[in-house]
Amino acid sequence: MGTLVMGRLALSLLFVLLACTGAAQSLTVVELNCENLFDCRHDSLKQDTEWLPDGIRRWTPQRYWRKLNHIGQELISCYADSLNKQLPDLIALVEVENDSVVFDLTHRSLLRGAGYEYVMTESPDVRGIDVALLYQPFSFRPLRHYPLRVAPLPGMRPTRDILYVAGEVITGDTLHVFVLHAPSKYGGERATRPFRRVIAERLIAAVDSLRSSVPDARIIVAGDFNDEADAPAMQRYEADSLVNITRQARGINGTRGTYCYRGRWHSIDHILVSPSLLPFVERAFINDAPFLLTDDERYRGRKPLRTYNGLRYQRGYSDHLPLVVRLRLLPR
Repeated sequence: MGTLVMGRLALSLLFVLLACTGAAQSLTVVELNCENLFDCRHDSLKQDTEWLPDGIRRWTPQRYWRKLNHIGQELISCYADSLNKQLPDLIALVEVENDSVVFDLTHRSLLRGAGYEYVMTESPDVRGIDVALLYQPFSFRPLRHYPLRVAPLPGMRPTRDILYVAGEVITGDTLHVFVLHAPSKYGGERATRPFRRVIAERLIAAVDSLRSSVPDARIIVAGDFNDEADAPAMQRYEADSLVNITRQARGINGTRGTYCYRGRWHSIDHILVSPSLLPFVERAFINDAPFLLTDDERYRGRKPLRTYNGLRYQRGYSDHLPLVVRLRLLPR
């Protein structure tokens, strides 16, 4: 048997051992904004020309595959316990372009031996941005899934669908997972505030509908909300009895947010749960592994090592850091 084949078998075995360790006792959930995970092919229906080999960013296949492997490396490093290096069971991904990209990530990158499957949206976002949920089939079995379309307000561009996935965990319990990517503050925070509010209202309507049939439904909402925890849209979620369990999340190495802008850390990625799931939350933190950070020479601190600094390619990972939540699994 060739060395390459042996190496792949060893890698697959390692992933299986990592994934199975502690699987019966806990469930690890990760949220990550991948920062423009685009392929190198043009979609004539989307505004993606900057992410082509001859585009302004010179986005080549080599850079694409490096990005995939970097995202894989970033996800693998999201251990909820340094002594129990369990791979994440559920991964909510934001800013992934299409099914091909997520397939390459799960089946052809460093993650290929981990066994992840996925579901994702196909949204009307003009750039082609979508969200996805990766899952480990041995710890989460999807029962149903569908996108929630958001009707844009006047002056609002078509935005990302919200992904809903209901699945069974190994205890036999059902989890209801929502993944979202709210509109950014481009154009001004106050001017765009209603755009994030309409996302909140759409999700809350879906949650209320679910609760009407399953009053104690165990719900997880994860994504890039593009808002701090105390923003009006975030308060709307909490008014509907969704608890922001990452409100006080900090990095293992002291990072105070998931996103850094002009030298200041912000937490705009969040994971919320229903009150019925709150007793099972063991830990919530930011993965700020040293290799994901770089020196911020201008503001004299640290910041995420992103793929591009402006238009300058710098072989990085993402402009966001991953959120990690560990849940203790108990049957009803």
